[in-house]
Amino acid sequence: MIRRACIVWPALLLAGCSMNPQLEMPVAPVAAAYPLANAMDEAHAADLGWREMFGDPRLQRLIARALSDSRDLRIAVLNVEAARAQFRVQRGAMLPAVEVAGSYSRQRTSAAAEAEAGRGSEFDQFTAQAALTSFEIDLFGRSRSLSQAAFERYLATDEGRRATQIALIGAVADAYLAERLADEQLKLTEATLSDWRQSLDIARRMHAAGQNSGVDVAQAEGQVRQAEADLEARRRVLAQSTNALALLIGGPLPEDLPPPLSLAEQGIRTQLPAGLPSDLLVRRPDIREAEHQLVAANADVGAARAAFFPRLSLTAAFGFASGALDSLFNASSRAWSFTPQVAAPIFQGGQLRGNLDLAEVRKSVAVANYERAIQSAFREVADGLAGRATFERQLDAQRQAVATTARRVMLSDLRYRAGVFGRLELLDAQRDDYAARSALLDLERENLSNAIGLYRALGGGLLEYGAQD
Repeated sequence: MIRRACIVWPALLLAGCSMNPQLEMPVAPVAAAYPLANAMDEAHAADLGWREMFGDPRLQRLIARALSDSRDLRIAVLNVEAARAQFRVQRGAMLPAVEVAGSYSRQRTSAAAEAEAGRGSEFDQFTAQAALTSFEIDLFGRSRSLSQAAFERYLATDEGRRATQIALIGAVADAYLAERLADEQLKLTEATLSDWRQSLDIARRMHAAGQNSGVDVAQAEGQVRQAEADLEARRRVLAQSTNALALLIGGPLPEDLPPPLSLAEQGIRTQLPAGLPSDLLVRRPDIREAEHQLVAANADVGAARAAFFPRLSLTAAFGFASGALDSLFNASSRAWSFTPQVAAPIFQGGQLRGNLDLAEVRKSVAVANYERAIQSAFREVADGLAGRATFERQLDAQRQAVATTARRVMLSDLRYRAGVFGRLELLDAQRDDYAARSALLDLERENLSNAIGLYRALGGGLLEYGAQD
């Protein structure tokens, strides 16, 4: 037994040479710098914790609730556990499986089989053994490649969980802003409807006094009815926004939430530093996920290559067998077996070549997915930087437009009451002012959403507090 073991151990030491092809990561197919980058981009927004990014205490509570109760994030965590278990299964295949077994049997032979004795005989059989069952000695690295592929997919799944967390935080913040926008649009419509009802009342009184025509009253009534229709639409949007937010956080909104802040009071940082495009390779979990998937696909190619070569497996057992239990472990009761086996593929009907071709194609797909992930991340950051550079100026212009339409409403109302102009001019001024105020609310929300998108695109959301903490 010892001499045979000396023959096996060198083979075990030689096991594990890899057939994996040399993997060279593709060059990032993006520019070396972002468009519209500036001096602030020496830092990186991903170092900013999400509690520092989002200053509204109500939003912070909602994000914390989502991180603990969201079903999407829970599924991502369970997927990580499943990938980890799969890796343990594949890694276990590289190690010898040793089993210990004991048995007892009692037999009787027939009288015909023992003609001389003229009668059958009975005897006991006790056995105890430790067995090594069909252990593959990984001479060409097939099992090691499969284990590496499983490990890389586990790492990819864990990066997918991180990407899900980033996406979840951004989605909760966006949904919260949508709810805040719907609420403020509803309040604007309510205030506007109240003003227009007062204008309708004035138009009716002036008509009763003979100071205007029935056309003015009809115009004012039409304006009020349109505002009433808008009011119901705003209520519907608010209810739907609340439902979307509840879905993201994993349950109904808690009743003890802090009071909400308006869009103008959110305190979300809109001027975020972007760093360099090369930072995305380590900051973005989805890019790291694609990278691990590429390494796993490369290991699959190595396993497919190794399948063309012979496989050496070993089965061995050592134990004791005796007819009496008290003599089972005597030296004379020892028994052993040693069965090495070599299997070499001769004809597989093209399966081995097909498996190799498939593995190589999947590797090419993984390369394309990796490059696409980088390009998509670059584009998302570039879009966010375009918003960073333009939204503030657009907001200033829109605020001036609101001030102008408000002044026009005031002057038109004075002229209408004085009888200088008709109702139509006042109606147009009021509609323009309502549209300008509504557009300002939309623009404020878009500006904040752009900041959230840039924060998410840069890989922000994994830290609760800043890296300096």
